[in-house]
Amino acid sequence: MSSPSPTPSYLAVLRAPHAVRTFAAAMAGRFSYGIVFIALTVALTQATGSYGLAGTAIALFGLGTLLLAPARAGLIDRHGPRHALPPMAIAYAILLAGLTAATWRPDAPGWLLLALSVAAGACAPPLGPVMRTLWSNLLPDPALRQRAFALDTVAEELLYVAGPLVAGLFIALDTPALGIAASAFLVLAGTLAMVSSPLAGRWPTNESGRNARSVRPGPRLPRGIAELSEPVIVISGVGTGMGGLSLLVVAFAEHHHRVAAVAWIEATLAAGSAIGGIVYGARTWRLSQRTRLPLLGGALAMAIGVAGFSPGIPVLVVVVGFVGLFVAPALSTAYLVADLSAPPSARTRAATWVNMAFNAGSSGGVAVAGLLLNRLPLSLCFLVVTVPALLSAAAVLVRVAWSAHSGLNSEPDDPTAHAASTSNSSRDLERRLGTR
Repeated sequence: MSSPSPTPSYLAVLRAPHAVRTFAAAMAGRFSYGIVFIALTVALTQATGSYGLAGTAIALFGLGTLLLAPARAGLIDRHGPRHALPPMAIAYAILLAGLTAATWRPDAPGWLLLALSVAAGACAPPLGPVMRTLWSNLLPDPALRQRAFALDTVAEELLYVAGPLVAGLFIALDTPALGIAASAFLVLAGTLAMVSSPLAGRWPTNESGRNARSVRPGPRLPRGIAELSEPVIVISGVGTGMGGLSLLVVAFAEHHHRVAAVAWIEATLAAGSAIGGIVYGARTWRLSQRTRLPLLGGALAMAIGVAGFSPGIPVLVVVVGFVGLFVAPALSTAYLVADLSAPPSARTRAATWVNMAFNAGSSGGVAVAGLLLNRLPLSLCFLVVTVPALLSAAAVLVRVAWSAHSGLNSEPDDPTAHAASTSNSSRDLERRLGTR
């Protein structure tokens, strides 16, 4: 199924011009999102004394982030990151500063907290999708791009592990509002450093050679919609399984009277994802990306189902670590398929749709798991939350097989499968993107 690929390596990715500088800036800005949710939740709860109001504010924050994400990505695709990202980051940082001030003392007006929360979510700059577009612009070679996307996904996973730990430090000092302020600083400094990179000035052109800003902004993708639906469908199912797993492992630990073990379970999941992503990205695979994606999603779902039958915490830790092996590979492959499915002038929107699908699926998975816990045995709950992932993986796998059999696929399934033997991979990739 795969063969070792000694070159290019992850070091080759980082040696690309301006790669380290741009990637480090993007990671600093994205670290804000790893901190802000927990810090904001605790700060709102302490300021209002109401879990209901705090929960509503966080939901509005997430809703604003999710619903307007395609529109924000469309503005970036049209105007480029140097013009579109700084206003978003400045507005987002100002609104977070407002939330810091409003939650610093108790008894803040509820309407003000709700308004600031939804406005902040609406302005959140999509640094992840933009960084993936910059990787695509910098690395036209498919093998290098696969490694870059894998590295990016693993780094983002680790940020979401470290972020809550940093937020916990502010909470332990009884100053959760400072966590919000730190998030504001990180996103503003990271964004401004990112757009100052020379890479940010090299924004894609569309098929006819016009600048991407001539393309109308908005969520709609003009081409490749059938192929783009594949990563969106698979990743929404993966998100449902992962969201359900996050709540079910807590219930499992409570059932075994070892709630503190949840931290070890989550750490093992993150470690598995990091290992899986690095190993996966370093290999050249014979199966196409479109084929690999549903297989990864299905394998992840089956591993979650097995976790529910663990006899105790030690076995659950091992199984959840095995689940993690598929998380970063599935996400990075989904982003790669979406990237190839969109013209250069719509790559940011394509990545944003995948990101939205995972987040929406994760939220739905948590909700479904919560409804099931009081109605079904715990092991059966683990199985039920895997159903969307299994169905979506099966549907996409059938579609990929049918399109290949019918000759409807207008391009080779996976450019990385023959990148090592082709000296024109960069030109071929650009041709494929331009003819979609």
